[in-house]
Amino acid sequence: MPLNWDKDPGRNLLHATAKTLTQSPWHKEAFAVTADWKNYGEWLLWGPHVILHDRTYYMFVCAGNNAGHTYKIHLLITSDLWHWERSPNNPLLIDGFDARDPNVITLGKEWVMYYTATARPDGGNHIVAAVTSKDLRHWDNRRVVFTHNQEGTFGGPTESPFVVRRGHSFYLFVCDGGTINIYLSKDPFHWEMTNRVGRIYAHASEVVRDQEGNWFISHAGWERGGLSITPLIWHDGLDKENSSLKPAE
Repeated sequence: MPLNWDKDPGRNLLHATAKTLTQSPWHKEAFAVTADWKNYGEWLLWGPHVILHDRTYYMFVCAGNNAGHTYKIHLLITSDLWHWERSPNNPLLIDGFDARDPNVITLGKEWVMYYTATARPDGGNHIVAAVTSKDLRHWDNRRVVFTHNQEGTFGGPTESPFVVRRGHSFYLFVCDGGTINIYLSKDPFHWEMTNRVGRIYAHASEVVRDQEGNWFISHAGWERGGLSITPLIWHDGLDKENSSLKPAE
């Protein structure tokens, strides 16, 4: 289906529910959140990532302004997945031409947020950057963890970064148009382009697990047939190792 910006201007975050991960179709609920420019400086909402910690859900989401593609990362919080409240600390993060597509994992006693950006506010190399936090609300210690040789502004080959730890191996999934490139490192704060270990033809992918611990990878995007998932099979011999991504509860 071709994109119709008038019908879908990117101002609503969809919410769907299902009894199982692989149920088809899922049930469409009321919008989770609607962008609010007047009160919160949200012209668009893009690329949400939700985690659960201590009975509280944290949504990290890109908030665009009304003057082209300039995104910041905002935080919304809820205890029930239905009624979201904005953090008074918003915007949580501003970086490069855009700061988009957040992904959060635990690392020891701290949290790490990975996101796509550019080396400079006017563009430059496309990068994946990371910041750390003790409480999921305040973030600092920004560092560049992956640099692509391609330069630009919006878009680029480092979109939708997603990190999975398996044992002592860290896999970085990044989106380049219709391709997901996967890079391997033993250091969660450094990947090199020469260490690419996989390629999947998908867009804006995230990795998820069901209650049995089976692995899946998603595919989504405008003009890309909606949201879908497919099994993800690893060939690293680490299936029995501890992972940053636990089976669903």
